[in-house]
Parts: sequence; structure tokens; C-alpha cells
Amino acid sequence: MKWVVLLAVLSFALAAVQKRPQHRHISFEPHDDQSGAFTIVALKDGVRLEFGQLGRQSSTNDAEVTFSMTEFEDLESGGTRLSFTWEGPSDRVFEDCFDFGDLHWYGGPEQKEQYWPIQKSKLQKYSIVAKEDDNAAISERYWVNSDGWYIYVAAEVPLFVDYHNSLDNHICLIADVTDPYSTRRPRNILKYDLWFFDNAKIAHLHAVETYLGKPSGIPDYRMVQYPIWSTWARLTRGFTPESLLAFAKEINDNEFPNAQFDIDDLWEICYGSLTVDENKLPNYKGVIQELHSMGFRVSTWVHPFINKNCEPWYSEAMEKGYLVRSEQGNLDSSWWNNNGSVPAYIDFTNPEATTWYTSRIQNLIDTYDFDTIKFDAGESSWSPQIPVQNGDIELHPGHVVQAFVRAVAPFGPAIEIRTGMRTQDLPVFVRIVDKDTYWGYNNGLITVITNILAVNLNGYPFVLPDMIGGNGYNEIPSKELFIRWLQANVFMPAMQYSFVPWDYDTETVEISRKYTYLHADFADEIIAAMQASVRDGTPVNPPIWWIDPEDEVALGVFDEFLLGEKVLAAPVVEEGAVSRDIYLPRGTWRDGNTGELIVGPTWLTDYPAPLHILPYFTLEK
Repeated sequence: MKWVVLLAVLSFALAAVQKRPQHRHISFEPHDDQSGAFTIVALKDGVRLEFGQLGRQSSTNDAEVTFSMTEFEDLESGGTRLSFTWEGPSDRVFEDCFDFGDLHWYGGPEQKEQYWPIQKSKLQKYSIVAKEDDNAAISERYWVNSDGWYIYVAAEVPLFVDYHNSLDNHICLIADVTDPYSTRRPRNILKYDLWFFDNAKIAHLHAVETYLGKPSGIPDYRMVQYPIWSTWARLTRGFTPESLLAFAKEINDNEFPNAQFDIDDLWEICYGSLTVDENKLPNYKGVIQELHSMGFRVSTWVHPFINKNCEPWYSEAMEKGYLVRSEQGNLDSSWWNNNGSVPAYIDFTNPEATTWYTSRIQNLIDTYDFDTIKFDAGESSWSPQIPVQNGDIELHPGHVVQAFVRAVAPFGPAIEIRTGMRTQDLPVFVRIVDKDTYWGYNNGLITVITNILAVNLNGYPFVLPDMIGGNGYNEIPSKELFIRWLQANVFMPAMQYSFVPWDYDTETVEISRKYTYLHADFADEIIAAMQASVRDGTPVNPPIWWIDPEDEVALGVFDEFLLGEKVLAAPVVEEGAVSRDIYLPRGTWRDGNTGELIVGPTWLTDYPAPLHILPYFTLEK
């Protein structure tokens, strides 16, 4: 659809805008509440639309506040850009709002209760930083909608976002110098670009090329092809050398392949020592060698914290200035492994601290012959608040997140991380934050799909889903939930087991083995999609509207997804369901279960999907 826009004059001075073709002009009108704010107006299909309210908390008569707007017609891309900047003292608050309307919106922070599209969500003045709250480990400043326009907010903005609260049915961008942003900032600024294109696919690819960036390479092939086996849900913290080897033997005896065997928490003398507790794990290198002889690569779990009672490492880090301090000089923070102590967060914005940390990781690898590392946590919220970091204060607190991820990425393509901020270029897996063992939107099975879609549309295409069946904190997954969770993972980039099929029954083992090897059969297709991400910036798991971004039905589908542009997966995600409705966008699709050819766009109502069936389709033409 094209935006036909009126040209108007603001009630205050704006830079002159050169006249463009009629469909590329933006109209501004003073808002009717006399606040000094103004409204962006457009004509679409001949209908007048008010789609933005700018300056809702700022008076244009404030002598200490400046506003600028520039318009740019990009003839090469076919897009139109509006660039907006509000700037003033740090005690001012700026707020610009855009009407959700009846459009579908995508992007924004990763969420525990992840709705898709995001206009179904409700956020209230929500800080856009990588944080533990709500699983917002990936929190980019980018939104795109179904009509083909997108918003990208500059990194230096102390940004909050509001859905449906500040202004009904609007997404509001709020710049406020307050927690978690440093009050030492000398100014406040709200700066963003608003682009208009013909559809969401064109818009997103432009955003990748212009702002988000493309991966520089792809992750490890074996991690794509075969499952990771984590000790976490299976053995928790109480593992022993004997239980590790017994777990590995069970995997082999049940004829399952592996990418690697991931030894999770707790193996350290104390948290942050990066030193193996040889009392708990005697002859640990021998255990690793035995796992290697059984055909496993071996990884281990690490984190960026040091607990206060972990000596001498804590004192060394403190004395050398390797720990993040708050603006009040406090080192103390909190994480899930406090264990009666108080942790600190290593300051990766300090190059010497980074070298100290990474050299100890390398020593761990060399000493015990680990093949790779699972890096956990890293969100800025784990540091003492409000954190002091090196580098531009206007990039805090997210700067430490980027510094941490970039520090560990050189450990290779078989690592996994779980957080990121402007790190889309790295060729590593980003793991979705832990899922709970539920079916619904309460961090359950459906959110595996919606999180995959959300993280891909934030520019992170190499997504490692969390453990099949969830983390089990609330309960052990039922047989049905375990199998449906496994099926949902088949056409995602990687699979990770911790709960195991043979703890259920023979049928579960047979179904699990079938879909584990189906995933392996599609490994080359996944790799091709990853290579396309490197080349073109395309998602590995796009929403189904990627096939046809003008398809109004496809734009709203949340429980199906694509692998590249050739496979459509429609897992069953409702408890007790043995059938489901499936929407196929345009094209000729081959049913992966029956071989039947089906021409889209079309609905398949009550598609039969008993427990052993995963509905999926391949695009023939």
C-alpha cells in the first residue's frame, strides 16, 4: 500500500522540506489540546489518518528544548525517511506516540509473555535495555508494521516504550533520564528515524541493511544437525562423575546422536573461581576424556559473576577495578546463585578485566579439554544499579552487554550466549531465556514460537530454543507436552534435550528419535537459511507473511513459522489437541506427511495431527 501524504506548515519553525512526489509527503498539524504537541497526518487510499502524536510531554515554546525534523527520499531503496530529534536538559521528558491502528506490529524487546504481533501486548513505560525481568535479554530499539513502515531509535536515547497505556492503542517512545539510565547524563535526547516502504518485508530488509546488520558467519554445523544434551534439568546441581557418564551412556544406548554434552551448574569451587571443585569432581579431565571416547564433544556452563566469598578471585578483581560499580560506588548485586553470598559483575567495558576473564576461560578449556562453552546471563540488570561503565555515558547501561558478548564470541561458532544488544553481526547461537513447563503464554510452549519470531525480527537469526519441555521448575513435562515441544523445535536452528524421552515410554522414544533425525535431515536446509542470513540479512525462521507480505491473513498468524522460504511448520501447541487449523500462503505446498500438493493461499481446517504427527509443508513453487 502507498502512503499519500499532505504537505502542511507547522505552527513553529521547521526546516523547509523540498516537495516530493505526492505519496511521499508528511503532514504536521498542531495538536488540538493546545499542548504544543503536533500530529502527523497521512492519506492512505484516500482516507485521512492521524498516525502519530509528537512532543506529548514537551512544549515547543520551551526555550531550552530543540526539535529538528528532516525528510529524505531514498530513490535507490524506494523509501522515505523522517528523522526526528528532541533535545534538552536532562530533567525534561520527551514522548512521541504512533497509533497501532488496525495494523500488525512486530519487534521490540524479547518477552516472557511474548505475544505476536506485539499490538496484543501491554507494556507500561518499559525500559529498553537487556534485563532479566520478563526475559528481555534481547532488547533492540526497532519496530516494523504490516503497512511497511518502521521505527529505529538511536542507541544514545534513554528509551522507554509504552504500549496502550500512555495513549490508548498507541506505541509511545519515551526518553527519560531515570533508572536504569545514568542521571549523570548531561542532556536528554529522543532521536529516531521513521521509514516508509510498500510492505513489511521490504522495510525489514532495509532496516537490516541500514541499522541492524547481518551476521558475519554461521554457527557450528554439528550444533545445527544434532541435539545438545544439557545436564541441567536431568541432573541439576547434584551431578557426579558417575552420573555424567551414566547420562551419556543412556543417550548412546537409546541411539540418539549429539552435538555436544553440556555440563551445567555446579562445578566450580565457588561462583566466579572458574576453577573445578576436584573434591566433588575428582579426575575431572579423565571424565571429559571418557565422554570424548563415547563420541561426545563436551561444553561447560559459565557466567560473568564473582560471589563475594569466592577468594582469592573476588579480592583480586575488586582491588584491580575489574568489577562494575554503581554510581554510589557499590559493587554488590544479585543473581540466582547468590548462595548466601553477594555477587559482583565483571566490568567488560574495562579491557584489562575482559582479558583477565577470557584468559581464565581459555585456561579452563586447555586444562580440562573442553570443546566449547555455554555463556549464561550477561544482561545489564545483573550489575549494581545504576552502573558506572567505561565509554560513552549515553550508551550505558547497554554498553556492558555488548562488551560481554563481543568478549566471548571469539571462543568460536559452537558457543551459545543468551543476551545481546546491537550484536546481530556475531556468528553464534543466541539462546532463548529459560522457558517454564507450561503450554500457554505464561512462558510456555507457544512462546517458543513467538520468541523465535520476535528475536529473528530483531536481527538475530541464529536462535537456540531452550530445553525441550522447558526447565521443569514448576513441574516435569507431561508426555504430551514433551512431544509437542520437541515437534515445535524440529524446524528451528537447533535442538536441546535435558529431559529425556526414555523417562516416559517406548512410544516417546520412537517419536523423539524420528523427529530428531528429521531435524538432522533438514540440517543442510537450515544451513542454507543461515547462509542467506549472512548474504542477505533474511531471518532463518521468518513469520509466514515473509512469503507474501501483502497477505492480510498471514500477517496475523502467530503459531506457524517458516524455515527459510521453503518450509512451513505448524506445530500443535494446545493441550489435548489432535488437529489444528493451518494457513498456507501463496504457492504450491507439498504436505510433509501425506505428499499431497496444496495450492495456497488457503486454510486447512481440522488438519489431523495426533500425537505422533507434526504438520509441515515444503514449498514446491
